[in-house]
Amino acid sequence: MAGELLAIVAPVYVCAGLGYAWTRMGRRYDTELVTELITQIGAPCLVFSSLVGIEVEHSALVQMAGACAAALLFFAAIGAVTLRLAGLPRSSFLAPLVFPNVGNMGLPICLFAFGPEGLALGVVFYAVTAISHFTAGQWIWSGRISFRQLLLTPLAYAALLAALILATDASVPGWILDTTQLLGGFTIPLMQFTLGVALGQLQLGRVRTALALSLFRIGMGLAVGAGLAWALGMTGLARGVLILDCSMPVAVFNYMLAERHGRTPSEVAGLVVLSTLISFFSIPLVLAWVL
Repeated sequence: MAGELLAIVAPVYVCAGLGYAWTRMGRRYDTELVTELITQIGAPCLVFSSLVGIEVEHSALVQMAGACAAALLFFAAIGAVTLRLAGLPRSSFLAPLVFPNVGNMGLPICLFAFGPEGLALGVVFYAVTAISHFTAGQWIWSGRISFRQLLLTPLAYAALLAALILATDASVPGWILDTTQLLGGFTIPLMQFTLGVALGQLQLGRVRTALALSLFRIGMGLAVGAGLAWALGMTGLARGVLILDCSMPVAVFNYMLAERHGRTPSEVAGLVVLSTLISFFSIPLVLAWVL
């Protein structure tokens, strides 16, 4: 089992470690450009090609989308109550508790742990989370909701187009599928490398608070994921992907939005870094359980 777990997590950790070493050596890395390439081209192509190019039951994809939406709602409710009891500002800490890192870390681990079918289910979870982050997440950070950002997000159109194709059993020309698979192929390694770069650049703030909330985020995610999997009768790959993605650390994108809206970015950075470091130990434990 130990060897199997190492084979799953080692590529993810090595790739992130290379990104960390790269930035610590003072090498130049245009994070903004890479992020644009991922969000505007790579991720939409990955979502489209994974959903229409991999044989997975449509009902399993729909169930995963619903389970993800339910998990995000539970995270928001539990997180809001907890922050209120702790006397911490929801404007700074709620979004990091709600939106886990199901892109940089979730997608490659779903692929290595569960294969192409697991990746397709992970892509559904990622798509729902990302679209929610661009809408409800923006509302949490800025205090106002805007669907304009969603209309400018290629990921939403890629998910919608894939859903229409699956619903109508339409055939996709081979060259389109090959092109989207090729372009989507750079997404996962670039996500991992960028995660390492971000970890090397972020500065921690309020370490004790960040540590407590990091442990809470992962523990809450694990409990909610396991509870939803049981309540929905999910088994096998679907159960594993749901529990794994729910228990991921804080998404790096939360720091970018905290920086943009002036919501104590150093403290959010502490959440990102510490929760990610904790996940290096918690993820193998979760994998050992769900596998």
